[in-house]
Amino acid sequence: MAEENPQSPSSGGPPKPPAPTPAATPAAATPAAAAPAAATAAKPAAKKDDARIAPPQKTYVPRPGLMDQIKDSQIWRSVFRHGYPNTVRNRSLAVLSNVFLHLHPVNVRTSGLRLSFTWCMGGLTFFLFLVEVITGVLLMFYYRPTGEYAYRDIIAMAEHVPMGIMREIHRWSAHAMVITVWLHMFRVFMTGSYKPPREFNWNIGVILLVLTLLLSFTGYLLPWDQLAIWAITVGSNMARATPIAGYEGPLSSLISIDDVNLVHSGDDMRFALLGGRFVGEATLLRFYVLHCIFIPLVATILMAVHFWRIRKDGGISGPL
Repeated sequence: MAEENPQSPSSGGPPKPPAPTPAATPAAATPAAAAPAAATAAKPAAKKDDARIAPPQKTYVPRPGLMDQIKDSQIWRSVFRHGYPNTVRNRSLAVLSNVFLHLHPVNVRTSGLRLSFTWCMGGLTFFLFLVEVITGVLLMFYYRPTGEYAYRDIIAMAEHVPMGIMREIHRWSAHAMVITVWLHMFRVFMTGSYKPPREFNWNIGVILLVLTLLLSFTGYLLPWDQLAIWAITVGSNMARATPIAGYEGPLSSLISIDDVNLVHSGDDMRFALLGGRFVGEATLLRFYVLHCIFIPLVATILMAVHFWRIRKDGGISGPL
């Protein structure tokens, strides 16, 4: 009887494929490559409910209010370049981006905030200067710098003009400003704040002291009474002794041509101050312009430079 062949069709089943040899095993059959497939097969089959896409959840977004719309506008963001100054960065930007505050330092020393040390005389002087400017502008509406009306307007401002107390506030603030300037200079001197690198700012402060005294001097004539006229007469006579510019002052005789002095009573410092050889209406108009326009304008510019130098020099000087 012939021997049965396992691959013959007479065995009653489909032919079996030959067993693979180790050399013919593909690379996918290695353990490293079969690991992802085994992990995928280990995952449970997804349920039908999980296959459904859930509808998106509706979240409530509040509509921006009117103030928020204003702050987001181009006009607002072009004017205000920073947020509310509640952080160190915003506080610094608030100082640096402000036309008035940028003259002051962003940070100051702790000793500079002690009232017992600084006396705050510089700040009080600037405050009194602002009071003088505001009250002075109000007084200019009612004052006429002429010999006929000057004294009458002064009386009318005290008796008939509403808020006539403005003249008294202006006058007493001027006296207080002279006192605070002297005390500020005294503090700066006693603490050695005139030493390098602050000597330039010290000179600016001395000029501001002289301008403060000139403001009081020129404003003294504006009431146009006997006290004012004779006080200016005595005060202006001192200008005759100005070196070189006064005809009675030293070195004025050296300015001459062929023994003719070029500096005499008709063109010296006193004549330029009074607008003539004696106190008259020309003097009143000249003092009015100096008091209301020229000297305040120069003082404002120098105060801006003064504040700027304080910032550049490291803030308020510390105690010795």
